[in-house]
Amino acid sequence: MNSRTRIGSAPDSWGVWFPDDPHQTTWTRFLDELALAGYSWLELGPYGFLPTDPEVLREELGRRNLRLSGATAGGPLHLREAHENIRKELLQVGRLAASQEARYVVFLPAMYRDLHNGALLEPSELDADGRRALVEGATELARALYEETGTRFVFHPHAETHVETDEQIAAFLADTDPGFVGLCLDTGHVAYRHGDTRRLMREFAERIWYVHLKQVDPQILDRADQQQLPFAKAVQLGVMCEPPQGVPSLQEIGEGLAHLPDDTFVIVEQDMYPCAPDHPLPVATRTRRALHDSAIG
Repeated sequence: MNSRTRIGSAPDSWGVWFPDDPHQTTWTRFLDELALAGYSWLELGPYGFLPTDPEVLREELGRRNLRLSGATAGGPLHLREAHENIRKELLQVGRLAASQEARYVVFLPAMYRDLHNGALLEPSELDADGRRALVEGATELARALYEETGTRFVFHPHAETHVETDEQIAAFLADTDPGFVGLCLDTGHVAYRHGDTRRLMREFAERIWYVHLKQVDPQILDRADQQQLPFAKAVQLGVMCEPPQGVPSLQEIGEGLAHLPDDTFVIVEQDMYPCAPDHPLPVATRTRRALHDSAIG
């Protein structure tokens, strides 16, 4: 079962959601603890949290025996007027990723709720024009990213965005170019919207180029559903729990990964913003051990 899967983690697992925030740990502590926890791969996280000078980044990763799997960018793809600014950010991030021999840029669509306070920013469903802008923008920007940086665009369905349910994921994949647009399947966000990770990995194996691994606490999810809590509040309550305590089970994830290439990146994301600075390392260490014991990697 995917014994050669490439396992890594991300700044998100250390409570980092933003380039700079007083509630977050330092980038040096993150890198030190990532290596201590037993990971050899990492994701860049929000652009500006880790050094953006390629030589500095290469040196800092190298002396800890770490390698970059990918980077992240994002924005409101459903708004055509935002495409040019998204393109600039995407290419900037892609160039930095490529400088470290990383192959992927994970794209996060804009949320329809405020990530800080949960306020509704816009309707949760797109109209026809917005949906066309989303899928056409994904294909156009993915092509530009690959042609200009050599990195691949992997779209990340996310809670409280316009692509969050299994049905929306399937529709997005049907309407985007499979030669340029891949999927970053996040097991926790799928579970948050009551999707089926194992089935998605089986049915869309050729489009899933990258995986984020996390689990959901079913009891906290029930509370979030019943009280209609925003995602940010659910995260603060611990809805994204430490593996192997939540759903989907590590067995289900492993069975899904069996449909993907053995060298697929599986990047752990814990979603614990904000958190005490001493909290992430023990969680990351136990998680790494659990993944090894479950034969995921």
